[in-house]
Amino acid sequence: MTARRWTLVLFAFTFLAGGWLAAHHVMAHSAATSTGPLIGHMVYFKLKEPTAESKARMVALCREYLKGHEGEVWFGAGVVGNEFDREVNDRDWDVALHIVFKDKTAHDKYADHPRHLEFIKLFREHVAKVRVFDSLLEPENVSK
Repeated sequence: MTARRWTLVLFAFTFLAGGWLAAHHVMAHSAATSTGPLIGHMVYFKLKEPTAESKARMVALCREYLKGHEGEVWFGAGVVGNEFDREVNDRDWDVALHIVFKDKTAHDKYADHPRHLEFIKLFREHVAKVRVFDSLLEPENVSK
């Protein structure tokens, strides 16, 4: 392998490892500075018209309006995985939102935040069903 290729491989490894370490540092720091258990906020949306386009739009709206709120430890939004078609899998949804907050105070600020309230107005007419699952996550039980 040429020196240039080795440099690119080393750069890619360093970049990926740095991102992994940074993410774990944020999780560890957020858990350590929490005033109580972390809050897992999981929302499952069943769309009225579950086309690929409407699912992609909902995921994009989640990222635009719901990502980056104060006290957020982790954010993710995505569509139901067709490859998980097992008897135990609940598949009565199209788009999922997963946010972990550092504490209940952060969760409550998010719930009343204007961006969150605007998101609710935007999606309301396109959603047939919404299920929200909030849970208490003890910091020592969260993977780092």
